[in-house]
Amino acid sequence: MEEIIINDVLTFEWDEWNSTKSWIKHRVSRKEQEQAFFDKNKRAFRDTKHSQVEERFLLFAKTGKKRLLIIAFTKREDKIRCISARPMNRKEVPIYEEAA
Repeated sequence: MEEIIINDVLTFEWDEWNSTKSWIKHRVSRKEQEQAFFDKNKRAFRDTKHSQVEERFLLFAKTGKKRLLIIAFTKREDKIRCISARPMNRKEVPIYEEAA
């Protein structure tokens, strides 16, 4: 995966279904997803496998609740649009920990 740099996040754009889905399936709130983007040790990668319609990215980050999450997102101008969020599995944790 190609790592990218996320510049300062200005605003978030929410799709009601995607944020509801992340809450129902994984108990990840919008607030917690937003917090992850401000983690100083976050890592982001291009998600070429799922970038058919628009360019997608994967964020590996820790939230204020100390949860390690993976967030699939896209960028629309200066806005972040979260697509899904879930806890990292044990194979994914080392990807995040390389930055910590």
